[in-house]
Amino acid sequence: MLANIPATQTVIEIKAPGGPEMLVPATRPVPEPKAGEVLIRIAASGVNRADCLQRMGRYPMPPGAPDIPGLECSGTVVKTGDGVTAWRAGDQVCALMIGDGYSEYAAAPAVQCLPVPGGVSVVDAGGLPETFATVWTNVFERMRLQPGEVFLVQGGTSGIGITAIQLAKAFGAKVLATAGTDEKCRACLDYGADVAINYRTQDFVKVGKEFTDSRGVDAILDMVGGNYIPAQLDLLAREGRLCFVALMQGGRVEADFGVIQRKHLTVTGSTLRSRTVEQKAAIIAALKEKVWPLWAAGRLRVFTYKQFPLAEAGEAHRLMESSRHIGKILLVP
Repeated sequence: MLANIPATQTVIEIKAPGGPEMLVPATRPVPEPKAGEVLIRIAASGVNRADCLQRMGRYPMPPGAPDIPGLECSGTVVKTGDGVTAWRAGDQVCALMIGDGYSEYAAAPAVQCLPVPGGVSVVDAGGLPETFATVWTNVFERMRLQPGEVFLVQGGTSGIGITAIQLAKAFGAKVLATAGTDEKCRACLDYGADVAINYRTQDFVKVGKEFTDSRGVDAILDMVGGNYIPAQLDLLAREGRLCFVALMQGGRVEADFGVIQRKHLTVTGSTLRSRTVEQKAAIIAALKEKVWPLWAAGRLRVFTYKQFPLAEAGEAHRLMESSRHIGKILLVP
């Protein structure tokens, strides 16, 4: 155990469901790590869309989730619970959590922690666990993306989008990405996309079919839903896969499911937060084995857009909801 662990800490509470102004600093006890957990002195926490939905009262919270938002963090282990042998006080880690990231200290299951990658600052690492876990389990486990396949990610400059571009390229796929401005399209190309599509001025279905000589793409990672769904079914090649990680434009739409049958398509989706510790541990273990070595090989880059002090969590949410950012937004205690 490291010395000087205070009894209390500053956290960000949701005063009531509503706008970013509802995120307010408060004082809470520093948690005691339970068996199998580590206590982390937080260096940074990633801001995610789910945090905004939680603040608005529109996120279906899984049982046992804390009221303090924050699904990922990085920092230094300061104390370990019973049975923890993989980590010790002083280790720098980044962690996937069910909540409590908007804090100065947080307890996390030891099996949901990863080492801070070599060459990555402990602050930048605060924006890695949620996006990498989401992309790995959906793109590579659920959709089984293979080398040489053509992959489309919607929202290419979100944290998930940039992660998906980098990982798909690292594992040998051809990557198309959509974004809403020419600047964001240039960023998609910079992070490795083969083609960037400005969805405000271009038809992603047309571009995708031109890129594949009318065959269609093999896999699509979607955060939009809504009217994108029929277009994506049209764009998919035979045996193509469509996976949802969010439905920002809604989950109800009229679509021809005969297309799914005729083209042998797979339509799937998942959430990460509601999974068990054991399920998350398996994802983290896969990342450690198959993805984390890519950092040392220089094949991945961090993508922090802006840092905010913890007390300015409301401003961080305003930036998130503006969609002006390219990459991750971090809160730094």
